[in-house]
Amino acid sequence: MGMSGRTAPTFFRAAATSLMFMAGFGLAPVAAQQVQTPPVSIQPPASVRPVPGALELSKLLWSTILAVDHANQSGNYSVLRDMSAQGFQINNNAANLANVFSGIRNAKIDLSNALLVPPTYSEAPRQIQPDVFEVKGQFNLRPTSIYFDMYFQWEQGRWKLFGIDIQPITMVDSMPPTSN
Repeated sequence: MGMSGRTAPTFFRAAATSLMFMAGFGLAPVAAQQVQTPPVSIQPPASVRPVPGALELSKLLWSTILAVDHANQSGNYSVLRDMSAQGFQINNNAANLANVFSGIRNAKIDLSNALLVPPTYSEAPRQIQPDVFEVKGQFNLRPTSIYFDMYFQWEQGRWKLFGIDIQPITMVDSMPPTSN
């Protein structure tokens, strides 16, 4: 730095003084040892976890449906798996997910159409564990609506897919029975 004497900042003078003090007693400065600690995933208490509002809930549903649609189009389910919660990843490999969604894929159902309509909930989203909630409903599309039952888990500071059931339903299946 080239600063010494009266123009040196205080912390430089203090450091130089302490080094001279230690040298006077025959002590050598000891370099601080860096302790390597493994990263810890600390989950905040349930009261700190943000409850998803209507818009965030819709975004979670839409992004999940779109991820399944992309996986169906590409045949690559590893991204869907990798963006999900650890429990989902442990219980599902990419080949298993390809099998799970084969019916929708083989029927060539365009799940991206769900982005055009808001979700309709068959029951209110409910918390089933302090860090997991379930949401059920459908995307009302013609001629084939998309039923969903999804679970999301709070992990690493955000909600991640924990479980999913997506089924196509025809307009006849989704219409309430008529009274005569």
